[in-house]
Amino acid sequence: MPDDILIEDLPLGTPSRNSWVPVSNAGASERLTVGQILDLVINAAPGALDTLKELADALGDDPNFATTVTNALAAKANSADVAASLAALVIPSVTEGGLLSNNGANPNTHVDFAAMSVRSGSVFASSGSSITKRVNATWAAGTGSGGLDAGAVAAGATYFAYALRKTADASLDVVLSTSPTIGGVTTTLLTGYTIVKCIGVVLTDGSSNIRPFTMYPRDEYTFTTPVKDAVNLASSATSALLALTVPNGVKAKAKLRFQFLSSSTTNAVLIHDPAQGVLAAGVTGDGGNAGAIQVASNYAIGSGEIWTNTSKQVRHVAGGAGNIWVWTDGFYFPCGRIS
Repeated sequence: MPDDILIEDLPLGTPSRNSWVPVSNAGASERLTVGQILDLVINAAPGALDTLKELADALGDDPNFATTVTNALAAKANSADVAASLAALVIPSVTEGGLLSNNGANPNTHVDFAAMSVRSGSVFASSGSSITKRVNATWAAGTGSGGLDAGAVAAGATYFAYALRKTADASLDVVLSTSPTIGGVTTTLLTGYTIVKCIGVVLTDGSSNIRPFTMYPRDEYTFTTPVKDAVNLASSATSALLALTVPNGVKAKAKLRFQFLSSSTTNAVLIHDPAQGVLAAGVTGDGGNAGAIQVASNYAIGSGEIWTNTSKQVRHVAGGAGNIWVWTDGFYFPCGRIS
């Protein structure tokens, strides 16, 4: 078996790709052509980087190329440009899960919150199990405890639910407040907690009980029993406001059904968003959503999803004298819920 041939022992001169060179492979002697050896070295490298000189040129003849690149990246990561870019990122405020419902055992006073994940900016909290809070007691940590930030439960009130993040262990809790904004929540009892964001709302009835409801994904609420918010209410060509059973202090989209009675034929009523200003009902005005009556003293019915103002009101106007009945089936109160 011949000894291995060193490069410096090769004959002088420039061999061709077809020249044979003895090699040793795992103790066995073989012969490879110069072309075969070059192919093994190149190993399908691109044409621009298939020689040592081309590689050296690409690395800038820098024997510490890896360190140079690492230092350059570190400098870039600490630069003001990157810091500004990160600061400019907008992290969405979202609620996933956390649907509200009347508690099965105590539906009048307790509200359940399904498992949820909540984020507002860089603040995040989650709970893998449901949480129950009471509207008839002030806030205390943990499921089954009181939920009010202050005061006592009231009749016909709106209680906004806010997710809390405990500073010590990042666990999630919930507080209930009549304030429609985080800034208005009383934080006296919330030491050690950060308010993350609003996640829903519950309403009380005239007896200070939680009004029975079903909540659906995308922040939709339906009352178990529709609320009759107008009964034989006079409506005329003079626009007027009507208060509904929806959250107070915020705009909500009310789910309405209505009925219109008029002694005038072809009369119609228009119930609409107060943000539209004062409108006129009828085909020669701004239209209608109940009517037009074809027989004197007959009824017309309609329905619609209509935004309120922050005082729970919509506007109604008729083409002529008549009376309306309005049922509120529920509402939408957006809280950024994605499921």
